[in-house]
Amino acid sequence: MSEKPVAVRPVQPPDLDAAIALDRQVTGLSRRGFFVKRHASLGADPGRFAWLVAERDGSLAGFVSAHLQEGEFGGTARAAVIDAIATDPAQRGTGIGRALMDALEADLRARGVTEIRSEADWTDREMVRFFAASGFALAPQLVLNCPVTAEARP
Repeated sequence: MSEKPVAVRPVQPPDLDAAIALDRQVTGLSRRGFFVKRHASLGADPGRFAWLVAERDGSLAGFVSAHLQEGEFGGTARAAVIDAIATDPAQRGTGIGRALMDALEADLRARGVTEIRSEADWTDREMVRFFAASGFALAPQLVLNCPVTAEARP
């Protein structure tokens, strides 16, 4: 049995609530503020953002959101950073993620992007496997994190 086709297209305003709901279903968190701000930023400066949705049977089945960078952290390559990606858990393994990544790569390639970056919790094996299957590898950079606290540092 073959899966029904997946259509990937740029996000539209009516997709926002469905994307927020899907992200909440996948992460268990409401990140409404992030997605509303990202959608507004996309509208204000579409050249700096990419946000695609996947539809199957007329319903949102997944999405990917990225922002473009140029020159950050001393680099010179035009890069994109995936901020959020999700697929309907009931449809995982049916090609939605692959269709999203293929469309994102094509869109970014047309914009002169030469590298896509993202982060994943290393214990989230499903996400790490997905990124590996999509051609990602460990980056040569070390990601550093410093919590901001109310206490002064010594």
